[in-house]
Amino acid sequence: MMSLSVKHLLGIKELNTQDIETIFRTADNFKQVLQRPIKKVPTLRDTTIANIFFENSTRTRISFELAEKRLSADTINFSASGSSVSKGETLIDTVNNILAMKVDMVVMRHSASGAPWFLANHIDASIINAGDGINEHPTQALLDAFSIRERLGEVKGKRVAILGDIMHSRVALSNIYCLQKLGAEVVVSGPPTLIPKHIQDLGVKVEYNLKKALEWCDVANVLRIQLERQHKPLFSTLREYALYYGVNKSMLDSIERDIVIMHPGPINRGVELNSDVADSKQSIILDQVENGVAIRMAVIYLLSGKPELEAI
Repeated sequence: MMSLSVKHLLGIKELNTQDIETIFRTADNFKQVLQRPIKKVPTLRDTTIANIFFENSTRTRISFELAEKRLSADTINFSASGSSVSKGETLIDTVNNILAMKVDMVVMRHSASGAPWFLANHIDASIINAGDGINEHPTQALLDAFSIRERLGEVKGKRVAILGDIMHSRVALSNIYCLQKLGAEVVVSGPPTLIPKHIQDLGVKVEYNLKKALEWCDVANVLRIQLERQHKPLFSTLREYALYYGVNKSMLDSIERDIVIMHPGPINRGVELNSDVADSKQSIILDQVENGVAIRMAVIYLLSGKPELEAI
């Protein structure tokens, strides 16, 4: 039986290369399922999964819900707004009340970095981190690497530039861990105020000149400016940011070769990425969205401990 070396998916840092390859092989199978007229398997029909989101989400939440339904799991959807959390209920009490309803797995997004690790030490159910603060977003990194593998054949040896708001991005950190485990080279690029100090300690290079970063890379993963996490001004205006760090068509046309353009969403069009780039043939943004369902199906299945996929 295929399995992972971990009980929870808390972060890419906890996975080994074999785990990532196992997730990718399983996602390959599920992607075939998603191309069928009936896009559903009965694999987890006796499993109940709680989606617990303490932060707003659209793409990630819908992707997890769809992955669970494609696996025939029963789902419970919880959001902090309008719940007992607003009355002062603690995280552990909230989750324990949900688990008392015989839930097998928890998918959680939380604004506090480390919240999934804290929860994993207090409950028995498997936990999938759907994003914690500015720390990690493991399934996003997995679907990003899977999409690179799909477009370019493999991740090993590829040069990936992560562009934009590195400091506040959990996507950036998980991508760095994942890409390096798979043998890619990584450069981060953005304004100095949005690049964390000592990020070179993670084995990445820093390039403050966007044009040079694009000329170097095979893949550019463009991140949005997370104004909601910035507690003080870190650049003068969005217009200035777009002028110096926005990826536009004329800039890409000046590069002698085509590079792959990615974005985890939501896109701030006209800021970090222009529409003529986001909607171009070089873009695999919609492929990332599609692959997100297959990757999350794979993660949920592998953590469920169910037998081999006879139904596929």
